[in-house]
Amino acid sequence: MIAAGRAGAAAARSIAEACRAVLLTTDPIEKAFAARAVARRWRQSGLDHRFDVVMPDDPPRPDQPELLPPNRMPKRGRAGSERSRLAMLHALAHIEYVAIDLAFDCAGRFGAAMPREFVDGWLGVGADEAMHFVLLDRRLRALGSHYGALPAHAGLWEAAGKTRDDLTARLAVVPMALEARGLDVTPMTVARFEAAGDARSARILTRIYTDEIRHVAVGTRWFEFCCANDGQPPAERWQSLISRQFRDIVKPPFNDSARAQAGLTLDYYGTLAALTSSGQTSSRREREGQNSTSG
Repeated sequence: MIAAGRAGAAAARSIAEACRAVLLTTDPIEKAFAARAVARRWRQSGLDHRFDVVMPDDPPRPDQPELLPPNRMPKRGRAGSERSRLAMLHALAHIEYVAIDLAFDCAGRFGAAMPREFVDGWLGVGADEAMHFVLLDRRLRALGSHYGALPAHAGLWEAAGKTRDDLTARLAVVPMALEARGLDVTPMTVARFEAAGDARSARILTRIYTDEIRHVAVGTRWFEFCCANDGQPPAERWQSLISRQFRDIVKPPFNDSARAQAGLTLDYYGTLAALTSSGQTSSRREREGQNSTSG
């Protein structure tokens, strides 16, 4: 039986066992340190490149935070008050907590069919996400709060469930859509924290933003690798996968510069974003027309 936490990471012999140990770890800080330990062992050639156990479809979660559907989450505000900044930092900490699992699940679930460098990339991403979580949790504690003090939404891991059998879809959705959305909104969030005089939080978010460009690049690289192997045009394949269930997460404003640094060029998302914007405009006009008629 595979143990969880740092003990499981130390006892694992294969990379799959080590990834599973991280996924089975519930305590957030223990998960973060286990993730860093696994990445370090892998870099030092301390784990066999062997995929001999399966990844859990639904990793265990701590009792706190309470997980809610996205539509039941309280509004966070725009970082104008200390309360809204705490809520925003907590939300980001939860994203990083789940992102640890997303990275290690990707390596452990799909690594057998991919080159060794695929595991290198995702374990590096997972180690970054673990550090991001620790930085945010420490900042929350310095401000008198902690991870788990507020509810969080359960939508992030749903993307993993919907793509558990399709690596190309996982890459299209998680790094190239969800994480890419972070590239779009983080600079504005940083500016709001700076305007509120919270320079320390702003520096943490800037570090995360810089790392996330690299994470999106890892996803884009392996997405294009899969498309090349399948003889499919990458941009068209991405648009097809996203338009099925995830179109609503591709919306302006876009940070075209950061996306381009990650290899996610406009030919991927430009057409789909235009269609989404057009649909939103049409819906708004229909509602306005109905309101004027009913009045």
